[in-house]
Amino acid sequence: MTALPARESVSRWGDAEELRWAVRQWAARIGVQLHAVAVRADMRKKWASMSIGGRLTLNAELLAHPRDLGEFVIVHELVHLLVPNHGKVFKSFMTAYLPGWEEREKRLKHKKEMAQIGE
Repeated sequence: MTALPARESVSRWGDAEELRWAVRQWAARIGVQLHAVAVRADMRKKWASMSIGGRLTLNAELLAHPRDLGEFVIVHELVHLLVPNHGKVFKSFMTAYLPGWEEREKRLKHKKEMAQIGE
């Protein structure tokens, strides 16, 4: 059996409540207000979505992935409360709050592509 690369050996989420707790912690750190956090199992196309009103919905599939990838999704969506697009300002906030976010984004995209191949 081969060992997982170091970046993949990180812990996974315990349950949906742990994921929600991380959202609240990141929201406080970033300084944004959320009105609700939901974890849904029926999100086939997206990892998460953020409404204009501050409702964050996370894909339950994140529970099966390393925590650092879930944190990327959380921070990405919360930064959308500061900047609605993916321009330079958005990327600057991402780098300020989550250095190295680009590598996490690539890993997450790869996981999604692999899952789609298996469908």
